[in-house]
Amino acid sequence: MGWFEALVLGLVQGLTEFLPISSSAHLRITAAFAGWGDPGAAFTAVTQIGTELAVILYFGKKIGRILASWFFSLYKPEYRSDPDARVGWLIIVGSLPIVVLGLLFQEDIEHAFRDLRLIATTLIVFGILLWIADHVGRKERDLDRLTVPHGLGYGFAQALALVPGVSRSGGTITGGLLLGYKRADAAEYSFLLAVPAVLGSGFYKLTDIGGADSPSWGPTILATVVAFGVGYMVIAWLMAFIKRRTFVPFVLYRLGLGALLLVLVFTGVLDPEAGPVGD
Repeated sequence: MGWFEALVLGLVQGLTEFLPISSSAHLRITAAFAGWGDPGAAFTAVTQIGTELAVILYFGKKIGRILASWFFSLYKPEYRSDPDARVGWLIIVGSLPIVVLGLLFQEDIEHAFRDLRLIATTLIVFGILLWIADHVGRKERDLDRLTVPHGLGYGFAQALALVPGVSRSGGTITGGLLLGYKRADAAEYSFLLAVPAVLGSGFYKLTDIGGADSPSWGPTILATVVAFGVGYMVIAWLMAFIKRRTFVPFVLYRLGLGALLLVLVFTGVLDPEAGPVGD
């Protein structure tokens, strides 16, 4: 991977990680359209460290309160009913599904799940599900009313993002809306829930960088830094946007991109398992 390629993919990662349109799908699609090799699951996982650091910076005060209340709840009974402590415990509970399923399906994540036909299909199907959730969800609950069953529900929704095209934020936001949470609260918990799982995955994949099937360290670091800066700006924009608007623009984008991708694959313009045919 060259420096320009890393710059472009870092921009794509930062722009798409927090929008409900799937960053892993966009990294895969960008490489295919440009005629580059698949950047791979390890590159995707490591660059996501940058975007999760953006979450930690943007929600720093909130994360600080959650960590403090959770820590005190370990030995101070009065903190166990604190909403921030409960969110902390439920982030741990909600992270279990993606950890277990990620380890069980690691081989598929790195190979079979990256087929462009599957990515196109998940873009469309989960775009429709996001529209349904945004349309029928009651949007009346906030994070102070988060329960253990709901925390697990968010967790299983997040685990669906192991398939490129589903979208980590899109899956968890869809789950949150269906459970009756407000748009901003569903998005905020989606971002917070992703932190331990994404950082864990990124650090786990660090040893793969520089290997025979992965980019070298220099371009990967560049992409990660770019993803951090761009990702921070996208979080700020999205949190303001969803307080005034619905998720319909993202639904339409997913449907259009998925349809275009299917046309290009089935007309032979793109190889579903690589980049342009013949490259």
